Amino acid sequence: MRTAAQARTGCQSGRGSGRTRRDQARSVIYLDTSVALAWLLTEDWRPQVSVRDGTLVSNRLLECEIWTPLHSRSIADSHGEAARQPIGRVALLELTPRDLVRALDAIPAPLRTLDSLHLASFAYLADQGQNVELASCDQRMNEVAREMDIQLFNPEAA
Repeated sequence: MRTAAQARTGCQSGRGSGRTRRDQARSVIYLDTSVALAWLLTEDWRPQVSVRDGTLVSNRLLECEIWTPLHSRSIADSHGEAARQPIGRVALLELTPRDLVRALDAIPAPLRTLDSLHLASFAYLADQGQNVELASCDQRMNEVAREMDIQLFNPEAA
């Protein structure tokens, strides 16, 4: 059963690979912004993703996607320190022309532009031989990831 916060963020119990973090050691977890925002802005539920699960990686968009809603809601001052915590724990990839081309060509279904760029960054890590899983609370992104045979990390696993 989902809490109200889980419903707002889109995270769903039992979705993804079905494996919990105890089932297998992970080397890299690609952190989608939806997980960071759920961790930061929900009071009654927080995604269970930490550096104990593996190296947390995202692309540079993560910073912008976290700070933009904080500024638009006029809560950057009150939530600023909390926002720096997840950003500081994540290795940030720079976006390259390669990512832009991949986002244009390799995504099999309609997806928001920034989500396409995140999946392109994810694909880059996978192409480099990384054992990488996607942590996302975005239902549409997870659907497209499944179409691409991307392994999902369940941010609700205890």
